[in-house]
Amino acid sequence: MSIKEKLELRKKIKSRKPNYFREDHHKKKAVDKNSWRGPRGRHSKMRHGFQGHRATLEVGYGSPMEVRGLHSSGLLPVVVCNIADMAALDKSKQAAIVSARVGTKKKVGLVNKAKELGINIINVKDADAFLKKVEGQLKKKKEKKEKSTKDKAAKKKEKEKKAEEKAKKEAAESPEDAKKKGTKELEKVLTKREQ
Repeated sequence: MSIKEKLELRKKIKSRKPNYFREDHHKKKAVDKNSWRGPRGRHSKMRHGFQGHRATLEVGYGSPMEVRGLHSSGLLPVVVCNIADMAALDKSKQAAIVSARVGTKKKVGLVNKAKELGINIINVKDADAFLKKVEGQLKKKKEKKEKSTKDKAAKKKEKEKKAEEKAKKEAAESPEDAKKKGTKELEKVLTKREQ
């Protein structure tokens, strides 16, 4: 029996396999639905296998040994974090899964390397589309950053201009106005009265 046939057999077996849920998972929030534990209660209907109650774990639904742990393409999935890991893969037997901890820039490098080496990446469906999408995102980000720096510079200039105008205005004030202003300030401090 070839690997392809065994993969088909595995698919057939798994389509018949029931979902094994933990007893009373629907009654208790703390009990996880998918963390299987065998029912141990003395009067447990599930343990006794009564009709209308959930199925308990049984043998007979396992995959053939040769295809156990393989991807549906027949390749062994290997998690890749850097270019050295990617280069160490055997493209005829293994497929890459780019780690979720890898950032976008590093992921782009890994995808390019995989294209170059002809390695299949399981969690990137279309490499070209992915690269195009990321390129667009990076371009947008760069434009946004440039715009914000320009805005900041313009605001700074405006602030400096206002400060300059204020200084000129104060310098142009007559001594009488300055004296009046000084007395007003003094009055404010002494009486703590707001205008």
